[in-house]
Amino acid sequence: MSDLSKREEEILKFWEENKIFEQTLQKDAPKGEYVFYDGPPFANGLPHYGHILASTIKDAIPRYRTMQGYHVARRWGWDCHGLPVENLVEKELGLKSKRDIEQYGIEKFNETARTSIMKDVGAWKQIIPRMGRWADMEADYKTMDATYTESVWWAFKKLHDKGLIYEGFKAMHLCPRCGTTLSNFEVAQGYKDIDDLGVTVRLPLVDEPGTSLLIWTTTAWTLPGNAAAAVKADAPYVKVKSGGEFFIVAKERLAGVFEEAEIVEEMEGKKLVGKRYLPPFDYFYKEAQVPTRKAVGIPTKAWHCAYRPRVRCGRPRAGAKAKDSAHPPCDRGGEVCRNGQRFCGPLRKAQR
Repeated sequence: MSDLSKREEEILKFWEENKIFEQTLQKDAPKGEYVFYDGPPFANGLPHYGHILASTIKDAIPRYRTMQGYHVARRWGWDCHGLPVENLVEKELGLKSKRDIEQYGIEKFNETARTSIMKDVGAWKQIIPRMGRWADMEADYKTMDATYTESVWWAFKKLHDKGLIYEGFKAMHLCPRCGTTLSNFEVAQGYKDIDDLGVTVRLPLVDEPGTSLLIWTTTAWTLPGNAAAAVKADAPYVKVKSGGEFFIVAKERLAGVFEEAEIVEEMEGKKLVGKRYLPPFDYFYKEAQVPTRKAVGIPTKAWHCAYRPRVRCGRPRAGAKAKDSAHPPCDRGGEVCRNGQRFCGPLRKAQR
């Protein structure tokens, strides 16, 4: 039977009793400081295989640099921010929404979260040394500490002083239950493919009565904030007559839209740029214009691409070109509502 585990424990005991790690920090460092940036783990939850692999690498590099003559401080840290701990505390307290948190009391909720986030620290302080990793876990820092927040603001101020900070708008993923934005990582945790509805919408042209653009979308709940209907500049479009009205669609999509239609004109998408149309709803814009966009996918699905600033990621730039003022058609609770206009109340996906 192998005595590897016993030998490991003997080595760890020797390191601890003789303060070997501490001695490496106190010895001469002729080459100066070697700064080792280590992304801190979440404090709640126990280490898993990914931590074992990463810790092995994070331990080997500082040891190697120390032997080369550098001083390598290895201060441990705890990531205390984000939704994971908040979600756990909500379950512990029986809270279901942001409104419940506000009624419970934000200060009381935050204090409960501060206590909860540190519940597994003791286990970490046993497991990390047992893996053989050297780290200063007593002089640890926490991202919830005011001193840490101040250091972030200090760095932000330095960037501002250099003229590298600007204010703008960006479309973000939003959790309507939490009433907050989500990181890409958090969105990917619940990602799944679903079948969704698609709708075709008519947009009457302002300067051509009786003629309309047709757009297609699977996100009809964004239409109250529609600010532009983009075309592909070099793609062929056709103006057709059907039922006494005129419609403009991509030529390649004509057969998929109309069973019978008379083509009265053909044109490239760039000819449509600048045309004004009436958006589906006039809550935010009385008129909108047609810009160009390379991402318009004509062969597979869309013949015009509708833009709703601050609703879908990757599209605010097109909205900015259309000189929109970035009105979000949904509030942080995911409800389609603006200044008391209709559609207030139900969650946008539930309206289907």
